[in-house]
Amino acid sequence: MLNLYLFSLIGGKDRRSGLILTIPLCLEQTNMDELSVTLDYLLSIPSEKCKARGFTVIVDGRKSQWNVVKTVVLMLQVILVSANKLTRYIEPCQLTEDFGGSLTYDHMDWLNKRLVFEKFTKESTSLLDELALINNGSDKGNQQEKERSVDLNFLPSVDPETVLQTGHELLSELQQRRFNGSDGGVSWSPMDDELLAQPQVMKLLDSLREQYTRYQEVCRQRSKRTQLEEIQQKVMQVVNWLEGPGSEQLRAQWGIGDSIRASQALQQKHEEIESQHSEWFAVYVELNQQIAALLNAGDEEDLVELKSLQQQLSDVCYRQASQLEFRQNLLQAALEFHGVAQDLSQQLDGLLGMLCVDVAPADGASIQQTLKLLEEKLKSVDMVDVRRLKMLQMVQLFKCEEDAAQAVEWLSELLDALLKTHIRLGDDAQETKVLLEKHRKFVDVAQSTYDYGRQLLQATVVLCQSLRCTSRSSGDTLPRLNRVWKQFTIASEERVHRLEMAVAFHSNAEKILQDCPEEPEAINDEEQFDEIEAVGKSLLDRLTVPVVYPDGSEQYFGSPSDMASTAEHIRDRMKLVSLKRQQLRHPEMVTTES
Repeated sequence: MLNLYLFSLIGGKDRRSGLILTIPLCLEQTNMDELSVTLDYLLSIPSEKCKARGFTVIVDGRKSQWNVVKTVVLMLQVILVSANKLTRYIEPCQLTEDFGGSLTYDHMDWLNKRLVFEKFTKESTSLLDELALINNGSDKGNQQEKERSVDLNFLPSVDPETVLQTGHELLSELQQRRFNGSDGGVSWSPMDDELLAQPQVMKLLDSLREQYTRYQEVCRQRSKRTQLEEIQQKVMQVVNWLEGPGSEQLRAQWGIGDSIRASQALQQKHEEIESQHSEWFAVYVELNQQIAALLNAGDEEDLVELKSLQQQLSDVCYRQASQLEFRQNLLQAALEFHGVAQDLSQQLDGLLGMLCVDVAPADGASIQQTLKLLEEKLKSVDMVDVRRLKMLQMVQLFKCEEDAAQAVEWLSELLDALLKTHIRLGDDAQETKVLLEKHRKFVDVAQSTYDYGRQLLQATVVLCQSLRCTSRSSGDTLPRLNRVWKQFTIASEERVHRLEMAVAFHSNAEKILQDCPEEPEAINDEEQFDEIEAVGKSLLDRLTVPVVYPDGSEQYFGSPSDMASTAEHIRDRMKLVSLKRQQLRHPEMVTTES
């Protein structure tokens, strides 16, 4: 309807600063409904302040019939003024050339810009609603909102970049206040500042930029989360296959074959297994690169999860690769062994044939030749013996390493038993001496275990030197053995000190508490009471002190309740000694009480 040019806001103003509306009627019949709709739209454009100043309507009926002009005039309820009297109400500079003025107006140029503005307003408003829905759905914790935003796939109905570009171009046009590019290059404004759409366009652009920035962050977070979930899913696929079907394949292939052909068949089967593993190892390499990239550009909250995934994936892949390599080396060694065994078997068969066949004395040269062959065969037999001896030494080496590791475990168990079960200090001197003797035997067992482990490790060194190889575990086992033995020695010495103090305490206490009328001067010796009290307090203090190892770690004997029970018994003995002391100091009190 705007294209029909039924109404136009030419941008001019009357003498009251009211806007001018022109109605250029034509010869064709004018549709009143279209005229009414067009008028409503044009009247909605100005601001309320501008509307308050009123409008001046110019009905151009020079090219139309009178009945049409009359109908329009009656509909609008305007005052009829002839064309030559327009200047009474409107300055000539505010009228277009059609009405004898100088105001420049291009309806098609204004219409094109208006359509661009309307399109931008419609698209930006719709886009703002969609972006707000997506952004709010992502911010809220409501699962239904999140699912709704996911259903939209984070894609608005129009491209935000395109809408923003259109808005910037429109704003640039409005700010330049040029609606056409006439040859004269005249800059003009079809509407005053109240009518310009700059504030609305700027407001829409600001809102769009804000929502679009949030939308981009939502998309980035969603993309990152999706990528992380995909990586996690792929990692679990790799881990599950390697720990499941991959491990089952290796466990099923445990033999080495009893001949060259059998070993070759097993090796071919192993190559097929390696081929299947290689595909998953390739996925591992790709995932490791992706995780490394995310770690370099990841947020703090994702670092822990990513590192955990990377560590889990690496551990499983390295463990599986090590098993594959071990299996491959084993099959290769088995193949070499069967080859050597076959050659030796053939040589032994030849030797047996030479020994079992009678030698005919043909001539001296043939006998010398046969003797030479026999000596060569015997050399091969000697090599077999050397090889066998070396293999026996290797078996012995592995056995020594395993037994040395077992000795460390036994010593650790003895240390644990010492700290957790060797707690009691005895109820009297005799029981404490028995505990002390048992502890010494316990220490002898630990000493034997330690010496046994040391001898085994020394044997591994000798065997490695003989075999010209490096030990697999002695470099780690020896420090462990020495560390556990040092801890055991410290704990054992502390146990001995406590038992010796307990023996001294109980012995002196029992001597005083027993009735000894033949030695009253010994009982009356105050120094003995002081000594018993000092030993008892020292023993109580020692029970609260932990065992401190060279590395700074601490360990207590038994549980707190065990220590409390032992300390309570010592305090009871100290109370009896103290009571005995009072009785000796004041015998009359005892007589009175009795």
